[in-house]
Amino acid sequence: MTVLEVLQNTAVYFAKKQVEHPRLNIEHLLADALGKKRIELYLEFDRPLSDRELEPLREKVRRRAEGEPLQHLLGHWDFFGRTFKTDRRALIPRSETELLVEEVLKRLAIREPKASRLVDVGTGSGILAITFALEQPELEVVAADISDDALALAHENAERLGVSQRIAFRRSDLLDQIDGSFDWIVANLPYIPTADISGLQREVRFDPPIALDGGEDGLAIVKKLIESIPGKIASNGVVALELGQGQAQPLSNFLARQNYRDVSIMKDYQGVERVLIARYG
Repeated sequence: MTVLEVLQNTAVYFAKKQVEHPRLNIEHLLADALGKKRIELYLEFDRPLSDRELEPLREKVRRRAEGEPLQHLLGHWDFFGRTFKTDRRALIPRSETELLVEEVLKRLAIREPKASRLVDVGTGSGILAITFALEQPELEVVAADISDDALALAHENAERLGVSQRIAFRRSDLLDQIDGSFDWIVANLPYIPTADISGLQREVRFDPPIALDGGEDGLAIVKKLIESIPGKIASNGVVALELGQGQAQPLSNFLARQNYRDVSIMKDYQGVERVLIARYG
């Protein structure tokens, strides 16, 4: 078959198997199998593909049709313009988390005096800690997670991107094992209500359960973090959180009772109130 025939036939197959964005998925898989960029496939539609080229692709097509995430099959995914290793050890990087990065970077750029210490709580694959270390080289960054597997993946990503010596990786349940005072505390913690997990897309269920389950209302772990922050945050320090749909307003009220002010809520491209930033004290 030619490149175009593989793309067309597999897209039809993926659609029957209820794979979202079927054409995009096979483009990613085929480009990866051929060692090319997706755009390069469009210049080779008529190129015949050998059995040697198709063989490894067939297995990945089967696994994708069964619900295994594209990011796991590729073994990598892009976040904020950089490529990160991805696998079952941590949550897959998602585009909505880039909004959190953008909003924090905006504030870091104008803050005086400059922030010096930032901790990424529940770092997972390390995308936040690593991105802030690369975008703000003057920052002292700590990456914390309760999962040894996630920390190992985060460290691998930091090594790949050349910042492993600039990030302190700590095994910690939230901030329990973290010392010192921080100007910024950022977190993308589990925020899915327990009852909703069984109804998630099959791809999401490949993520570690510990990275998804946020308790009865989805905010149990986030609230636990907030309650643990006094003594860990600098004067006038800032907390930045990613949240799920319908959680920003209840959490804003909770923060107000916990001595936070200047609460800002930002919507993502789907109109969901996704990011909350608040100042302590």
